[in-house]
Amino acid sequence: MDDGVAAMLRTLNDAFPPVERMSADAARAAVAARRQPVSNVEDATAEDRIVDTGAGDIAVRIYRPQGTTEVLRPAVVFLHGGGFVLCDIESHDGFCRAMSRHTGSVVVSVDYRRAPEHRAPAAARDAYAAFDWVAEHATSLGIDARRIAVAGDSAGGNLATVVALLCRDRDTAPPAMQVLLYPMIDPACDTASYQRRATGYFTTGAALQWYWRQYLGDANVPEPAWLVAPGRADSLSGLPPAIVVTATLDPLHDDGVAYVRRLRDDGVSVVHRDFRGLFHGFMTMLDFPPAVAARDLLWSDMRELLTVRPAESVR
Repeated sequence: MDDGVAAMLRTLNDAFPPVERMSADAARAAVAARRQPVSNVEDATAEDRIVDTGAGDIAVRIYRPQGTTEVLRPAVVFLHGGGFVLCDIESHDGFCRAMSRHTGSVVVSVDYRRAPEHRAPAAARDAYAAFDWVAEHATSLGIDARRIAVAGDSAGGNLATVVALLCRDRDTAPPAMQVLLYPMIDPACDTASYQRRATGYFTTGAALQWYWRQYLGDANVPEPAWLVAPGRADSLSGLPPAIVVTATLDPLHDDGVAYVRRLRDDGVSVVHRDFRGLFHGFMTMLDFPPAVAARDLLWSDMRELLTVRPAESVR
């Protein structure tokens, strides 16, 4: 393991609260207290809006790169991580600003309902409603409706996969791309990487089990199961191209790799970036040198997939 990564892990392991022994409110407060000030406000402007999902109002924050343009931009509907329980628009503010700047996209960050107050699949339904709202209002938002991606990290990666599945199964306009950063794919928590990396690598096996319990409650996985566990869908065919980021020190590593395999087996184009010697959550650490390099690669991948091809140009 790289010395810088080892030092970062020691800091994270010492500082991160044992959420599995806390109430949701206490865990949220403890995590929020560790939040660092946003250092890249100049990367993008931000506007807060309210979206009516049909089940209630949720907040979204819309980021636009600095500068003016008469050209409709691509967009990314972003779903934050935090195990369906923690984090919010504020926790991922800096990351979304960087994404907007470096991909030239309008980024719409979604404040979906969190567990345990709102059990599965409430978050997935909010994510789909937010994506549908962006698609419906694309022109007024300065967005090219052909180039709206869905993205998320960890639990948000789960929600992004479910949005893609819901669009396919409801026959609505699909995302142009799905970006899945070390996604939570299945509540079983029974893979080899989950066993090997259950402690000592920032996100623990006990915390992951706690997150799933908050999201699912005492109930079984709802039907259809893929609303919570997208890898259990009968088929992944017909889904949009994917960028999937995994990290070898992550308990969720094997789940992510298995999902990549499922996507490819079902004919979906996938760019898979498997970062050796890195851990769950690293990508959103703005000043962490390995994350800086990884994000540069991610931004490049995203720009490539969001580029309008000549055959797609407006007639």
